[in-house]
Amino acid sequence: MEIKIVLTTFGLDKKGIIAEVSRVLLAYDANILDISQTIVDGYFNMMMIAQVAVDQFEKLSDELEVASHAMGVTTVTQRADTFKAMHHL
Repeated sequence: MEIKIVLTTFGLDKKGIIAEVSRVLLAYDANILDISQTIVDGYFNMMMIAQVAVDQFEKLSDELEVASHAMGVTTVTQRADTFKAMHHL
């Protein structure tokens, strides 16, 4: 079974952030469904919606945290159903 996930990556802009996040997603056979990124005054912000096997979510999330830390940015990974529940009025 696959689930949708929401990834938010932010920090000082540098080359390779999108490439590294995408590399980790590919390693877990995740499919990027949508992506939005901006750079404001040197600060990078990206939001991705992806789909991944439910049993790969925790490992993927952990690896994204390690890869992001190595780049000096932060990535928050959440299940889309949890994200929606948190922001539902």
